[in-house]
Amino acid sequence: MQTHGLNAGLRAMPPAIRHDGKFITLVPQEAAREAEELFHISHGFPEAEALWRYLPVGPFPDAGALEDFLRSWGNTPDVVAFTVRSAAHDAAVGSISLMSLRPVHGVGELGNIWFTPAAQRTRANTEANYLLLRHCFEDLGYRRMEWKCHALNEPSRRAALRLGFSYEGTFRQHMIVKGENRDTAWFAMLDHEWPEVKAALESWLYAGNPGPLRSQARRLDKEGA
Repeated sequence: MQTHGLNAGLRAMPPAIRHDGKFITLVPQEAAREAEELFHISHGFPEAEALWRYLPVGPFPDAGALEDFLRSWGNTPDVVAFTVRSAAHDAAVGSISLMSLRPVHGVGELGNIWFTPAAQRTRANTEANYLLLRHCFEDLGYRRMEWKCHALNEPSRRAALRLGFSYEGTFRQHMIVKGENRDTAWFAMLDHEWPEVKAALESWLYAGNPGPLRSQARRLDKEGA
């Protein structure tokens, strides 16, 4: 019987705290203060429409509607939402959340992730995920981190694999989203897999040396979704 990581006494809900990286900073999301800025970088131009194709919500008619959603989302008990800000300019470039948090089991999910087109194919997405994975596995002692997406969302599926998650299967007719069926692809990373994934992520982010993820021939050669 496997008993690795079964002591739940040290685990807690992730706190809403700032996480500083080299390229981006994660700040606890404040709906009233940040909605206008987040709306501006994610609406009103053709490339922004693709951001919302597979997300359960959006696009929004105005900044007020986005603010209402952010406030509701941030008040969800098992969610900790962050705004991703450029470290160089302190400008918002996207959003990411820890969600479906189950501290008693040491399980959480990275989700509700989007980045403005200007920040895509940069290190912003990778570093944002890296900072939260490191926090959950190393600071909080979590055992499993998940990634779920619409089964047709190929950029998100590629991003999960590139970050070191393993595909576990597809839940068919899992949800109805925007009036359409959603089959959901499930990915996960376990605590004992994290050290090797961490080394590959840090090498790509900070040493300019891609290297493989785990034992597969996956390479961190470019940004995904």
